[in-house]
Amino acid sequence: MNWESGYKAEFYACFIDPATWYDTERFEIIDGSVERSEDNLRQSATLECTDYDDEERWVRIYMDAIQSGNVTHNALFTGLATSPSRDIKGAVIKRELDCYSVLKPCEDILLQRGYYVPAGRNGALAIQELLSVTPAPVEIDGEAPSIADAIVAEDDETNLTMIEKILDAINWRMQIQGDGMILLSPVDIEPVAEYSPLALDIVETSLSVERDWFDCPNVFRATLNEMSATARDDDPDSALSTVNRGREIWAQDEADLSDSETLAEYAARMLKEAQDVSETAKFTRRYLPNVNVGDYVRIDYPQLQGEFRVSEQSIDLTYNGRTSEVVKRG
Repeated sequence: MNWESGYKAEFYACFIDPATWYDTERFEIIDGSVERSEDNLRQSATLECTDYDDEERWVRIYMDAIQSGNVTHNALFTGLATSPSRDIKGAVIKRELDCYSVLKPCEDILLQRGYYVPAGRNGALAIQELLSVTPAPVEIDGEAPSIADAIVAEDDETNLTMIEKILDAINWRMQIQGDGMILLSPVDIEPVAEYSPLALDIVETSLSVERDWFDCPNVFRATLNEMSATARDDDPDSALSTVNRGREIWAQDEADLSDSETLAEYAARMLKEAQDVSETAKFTRRYLPNVNVGDYVRIDYPQLQGEFRVSEQSIDLTYNGRTSEVVKRG
């Protein structure tokens, strides 16, 4: 499949047997979209169809990309369809479905009081155990580090919030594939694709770039009780540094430390996060199967160059899987 060239796309969905994770019955889609982000459940979908019973079911959304008579089969989303509604106009009944990611069962389970992940436990295996409440398969890519310090559940802690804490502690990421498989892997900053007129010219000419430098700090002070720690960006290669801007822009916050984090590490992390949002690009492109939220891409257009992290995607279930994408520098 040459994703740079044009293709025709057809969309449909299937019900899933949660015991086997295989497709069962197919049903047709009139319209819809798939939303992907870095937050919370990470994925959701809305569907409009004509045939769906009023019950909660696992579904999978497919796109068939057709090019020169060849068909490439792509799973775009797998999740739990719930809250079906009906729109009745004469003899025509349209049903709208809200679909949640395979992580929804993890969000709905409260951990037992006193639950904790002990120091020395393999981080990925601890996450895999917490993911056992969802029928989705889990793949661990690589050897995960052990947890340095015990992580104790707080009040109202869910399986999902505990998973997020473990991911932060071991510096790994969790992604959901289109077929619903949950992938645990180390953070990887190597670009998975290059968008450019010469390499992969799939970005539409409309491209919006926002540079929010007005309040973006290059010095960050973290405080905790009577202590404080300060992180500075004095890097001559950084566009936001004290060196290149010729002035200091300060920010301050009361620290909320993770279990193994020092105050200085917290200050450095918060400064980096504040600067990450300094440049955001939004554009629309054709669908690519290998670019997911959390991946890095290289962009080389006259309006924008550099390496960016994909933070949001919205895939319309229409012509060629039109994908609205948000990327952030750094």
